[in-house]
Amino acid sequence: MRDAVIVEAVRTPVGKGKPGGALHGEHPADLLARTLQTLVERAGIDPALVDDVIGGVVTQAGDQALNLTRTAVLAAGFPESVPAMTVDRQCGSSQQAVHLAAQGVQSGAYDIAIACGVESMSRVPMGSSVLPGSDPFGPMLAARYPGGLVGQGISAELIAARWNLAREDLDAYAAESHRRAAEAWKNGEFDREVAWTGQPDETVRPGTTPEILAGLRPAYYDAGIAERFPEIGWRVTAGNSSPINDGAAAVLIMGADVAGRLGLRPRARFHAFAVAGADPLLMLTAIVPATEKVLARGGLTLADIDVFEVNEAFASVVLAWQRETGADLAKVNVRGGAIAVGHPLGGSGARIMTTLLHAMEDRGARFGLQTMCEGGGLANATVIERL
Repeated sequence: MRDAVIVEAVRTPVGKGKPGGALHGEHPADLLARTLQTLVERAGIDPALVDDVIGGVVTQAGDQALNLTRTAVLAAGFPESVPAMTVDRQCGSSQQAVHLAAQGVQSGAYDIAIACGVESMSRVPMGSSVLPGSDPFGPMLAARYPGGLVGQGISAELIAARWNLAREDLDAYAAESHRRAAEAWKNGEFDREVAWTGQPDETVRPGTTPEILAGLRPAYYDAGIAERFPEIGWRVTAGNSSPINDGAAAVLIMGADVAGRLGLRPRARFHAFAVAGADPLLMLTAIVPATEKVLARGGLTLADIDVFEVNEAFASVVLAWQRETGADLAKVNVRGGAIAVGHPLGGSGARIMTTLLHAMEDRGARFGLQTMCEGGGLANATVIERL
């Protein structure tokens, strides 16, 4: 099996996902198109050489309907011969796109592929693909889970309760995410990866402290849920959760032999992949078995990983993962995570991969591990090795 390598990776700054946000005026197809243009320009390759473009989008409705990735490829001015498809593995959609692109290269199905993702949550609100009065689950799933499934915010509360995570722990973690992200921007650590320099991620709040966050009210309190789950302590707030965002990212992947033939420098190779499922009620805990699987498949231990990127959908998710794995939080989300940088759903997997690659290069790290919790009780995990 040939090596699949990353040659280039870029992202947009992440904007607030509401009207008036920095990226709200950009149609999501254009937002992704501009990112694709920057990717091939920085790499210096002819886009006609790209065998496929695989993009992640979660809410495939409205401005994000009808295979948005193909629309973006055409909007970017790529030759009409370049195909594209859009995938949905919920929040991990563009990490799954990375898996599919890299595995296609490894197998020989592709020589060059682009994995990417985008979400404009200001233009296409989360959940708007579910039509009023529709039931996306059906009676057979309801029979299996007679109590009914819950939203991700309630899952985050259940995780906080099960792992006995105090509100103070969640707020302290969230404040540290903002501190790290603000420091990274101040030190220019994001400059190489961001496609449009001069504009930082819009939801990073440099002055955030645990004391400020302690003043926020629980975001998901519901009397019916409280009766059903009396163990919930109502600790999850807007401050220790990821915000609503707009953004896009893209990763250029090819065979190591192809990079050599084109005179391009491979920056990292894909070492191992894993996907996992877990309890869809807790929903956000599959990152634990996914981490175990990807390390086993890569013949690695936790101690071999120099940098971790664990998507901060909620602080409780990352802290529960840390409790189970024993990972050193000093190595986790070293430039801040989604609580500060933001979480543009379909774009987050590629965004995090872009940040992971650059952080590894700047730190001289060898192995990096990325994992993301996903709706429905799913998770992706990826290990890359810096070259």
